[in-house]
Amino acid sequence: MNNVLRWLIWTALGLMLTACLPWGNGNVNPSGVSQPIPLFILAGQSNMAGQAGDGAAYPADPQGLDPTIPFYWVIPRADQRSQGWTSLGPQAGMFPAGHFGPEISFARHLTQEAGAPVAVFKFALGGTGLAVDWKRPGEGGLYDQFCQEYGRATGLLRQQGKEPDPQALVWVQGESDAQTPALAAQYQARLQLLIDDFRQNQVQDGELPVILGLDEQHPWVVKHPQVIAAQVAIAATDPQILRTSMVGLEKADTTHLTPAGLGEHGDRLAAAFESLP
Repeated sequence: MNNVLRWLIWTALGLMLTACLPWGNGNVNPSGVSQPIPLFILAGQSNMAGQAGDGAAYPADPQGLDPTIPFYWVIPRADQRSQGWTSLGPQAGMFPAGHFGPEISFARHLTQEAGAPVAVFKFALGGTGLAVDWKRPGEGGLYDQFCQEYGRATGLLRQQGKEPDPQALVWVQGESDAQTPALAAQYQARLQLLIDDFRQNQVQDGELPVILGLDEQHPWVVKHPQVIAAQVAIAATDPQILRTSMVGLEKADTTHLTPAGLGEHGDRLAAAFESLP
């Protein structure tokens, strides 16, 4: 079934079962009826985190979508996280008004298209590479923590009477693995391993759509473009994997996107998901 069609059907079923509950850590569905909700998993390094996404420039929400969108976020190693599921908005840290990444425009875009909220799980930390930080499954790196947090988040959704229906993994990362030729050469195998493990062992869906991206103009990536080739090669072998580009997005420095750039990036990522078969 077409990914977008499946997502729209699940959303419609959820709306027919019962009205949406306010989002918070302690909400429980008194009816006991499980409501399906589309869930998007966003992960990566600084441009997924929103390193230059100053919350003071948080985009206006004239349609009032944010309070309806369930949001669970974690900044690993920084001891910063949402208190369970909350509503879409800036995350604490980095700036006095907090920060945000591409998840804001991404979630709003897909919520508008569906006519009902989607849920977003975000786990991102700047300056992190697969070899040094995320590591392989079972090696105690960020990937293992990511999976633990994902399990906790989906468990909390179920406690609230929501049945998570994973729609896609959105992975924006790779610049740190371009730091040296040796790291860049390992990137494809390491990324493929994490995709395979997440599909098989976390969502039990071998065809979960995956959206890939990284900053092609980062100085390390320009020097060691094997990481770009790795994402291209992975996408070429799987119709449910798509690589996106960050070329042309507005930057605050050599690599980090401005608030406007983050907004456009989120729209690109959402459009990429919608384009999958």
